[in-house]
Amino acid sequence: QKNSCVLPEDLKNFYLMTDGFQMTWSVKTDDTPMPLGSMVINSVSKLCRLGGSSMYTLPSAPTLADLEDDTDEEGNGDKPEKPHFDSRSLIFELDPCNGNGKVCLVYKHAEPVVSSDTEIWFLDRALYWHFLTKTFTAYYRLLITHLGLPQWQYAFTSYGVSPQAKQWFNMYKPITINTALLSEEADSFVNKLDPNKVFKSKNKTPVLKKKPPSQPPGSQKSHTSMTSSKTSSLAGS
Repeated sequence: QKNSCVLPEDLKNFYLMTDGFQMTWSVKTDDTPMPLGSMVINSVSKLCRLGGSSMYTLPSAPTLADLEDDTDEEGNGDKPEKPHFDSRSLIFELDPCNGNGKVCLVYKHAEPVVSSDTEIWFLDRALYWHFLTKTFTAYYRLLITHLGLPQWQYAFTSYGVSPQAKQWFNMYKPITINTALLSEEADSFVNKLDPNKVFKSKNKTPVLKKKPPSQPPGSQKSHTSMTSSKTSSLAGS
């Protein structure tokens, strides 16, 4: 009501279920927990609008609209038209990204009437826009599947993630960071099973029949003595 716009249906249903979302996870290095993943959706009270106020408290300080680069290519080919910091767009911060940029909910057409057509964009630290998804639901899935790894949003930019972030990706999301390799070699991440080798028949070794167990020494002696006694009695007769 304050900004005279209606939330998209999927985001409205999300806020009806929970007022924001935050999940962090850590890894242990030398038995010391180190914060790593962070997944954040700002609450309604923190769903602040960008571009409406000055960046500084000084008089006549520049706003984001003053710093916007109008020379950037927009709407060429398959590239969607980028958002604007002036009155042409309404931009709300969904995720501060730990200072690495901002994930924003963008109403791209605010003049003369605010359209319900929204998109999710990533604003990097150099104030360049990068398109993420058309809907909040699709972005939420991206957030979960990327595990909230540091700078994961930069995987959708032309310059990619930093070398440090790439190490975390190689450890926890190797397929995501190696999409080029996956497209070139479709079987590179697939376990290959050759049934001919696995179920190959082997030459069975013949099983030797077990010999009957030998008699105890005592019974053998008694049997020998009985035989010798019978032989001597036959010789005498």
